[in-house]
Amino acid sequence: MKHLTWLLLIVLSAARAEDVLHLYNWNNYISDDTLKRFEAHCHCRVKQDYYSDNEEMLAKLEAGAVGYDVIVPTGNAVESLVRRGALRELDKSQLSHIANLKPEFRNLWFDPGNRYSVPYATTVTLVGYNVDKMQALGLPTDTWALIFEPKYLEKIRGRVTVLNSQRELMAAAMKYLGYSVQEKDAAKWEEAKRVILRAKPYWATFSNSTYIKDLAIGNIWVAHGYSNDMYRAREDAKAAHRPFSIGFTTPREGAVLAVDNFVLHKSGQRPDLAHRFIDFMLEGGNAADVSNLIGAGNANTAATPYIRSEIAAEEGLFPPPQTLARLEMLRDFEPKMRRTLARMWTEIKVR
Repeated sequence: MKHLTWLLLIVLSAARAEDVLHLYNWNNYISDDTLKRFEAHCHCRVKQDYYSDNEEMLAKLEAGAVGYDVIVPTGNAVESLVRRGALRELDKSQLSHIANLKPEFRNLWFDPGNRYSVPYATTVTLVGYNVDKMQALGLPTDTWALIFEPKYLEKIRGRVTVLNSQRELMAAAMKYLGYSVQEKDAAKWEEAKRVILRAKPYWATFSNSTYIKDLAIGNIWVAHGYSNDMYRAREDAKAAHRPFSIGFTTPREGAVLAVDNFVLHKSGQRPDLAHRFIDFMLEGGNAADVSNLIGAGNANTAATPYIRSEIAAEEGLFPPPQTLARLEMLRDFEPKMRRTLARMWTEIKVR
């Protein structure tokens, strides 16, 4: 009898050990409070790995990384993953709250019918800055010229960071030049490369995450980055009672709008937990966390009543119609164009 009891305990322990959801996510993109509530809800554990750029995530998966139940790619990366046959189709019968999605975030170009993806949050790639320094120097904050034009950069040399992302940085340069981020003419992307190379000597570094802290403590004065990160930098500076404030604006030339989504990778071992997690995140109160705690835009109608009014009113996070008209989403390119852009990016990084 003792032997049977011992075997039963081993089996139960193993079953409990397997109740783990493997989540591959952006840095700082879901709050600890939200995860703790889900773990209590599902009596499981969430194990997260992090990436700071879609290209990094795609490269890791292409290199053979497996075992992720849920990934949170941007639209163009969803498009790429669908093309590769890497995703598991969603079972809508397990997503009882799927109707909470805002109409404008259903049937998006990268996944008609939402067969593979559930939109989670939105961000705008924009300019964050030290308000006091910019006013003192008389520099404009509503244009990409702030990070690309030497006549402005001369005043802030070594105090500027840009995203370490081929698509995002080159897209900013394209918008500055008046081109679409979906442009397929390699000559126009070559122009964008030259704009970047001209500005590069004035920048402190390429950064996908450290700019949040550096902006908040005053080490840098201008950052090219994500709207939710700029919100966090501003709030961190306030909380620390810094003698300056942080602002962020969408450049008048336009910018990139990202829709990040929950998807199920085919290599995941727990599609049951993955569906439970996505459905949990579709509930209004849970969906609101990404806005209230992290400062992201929101794709969920049911979240609206739970989002704090001062956040919902923040145009950098929730762009008004006139700003939305100037925003574009990144799209995946055919292999030849991807190789061309990769060569340009290598030249940018090594020169």
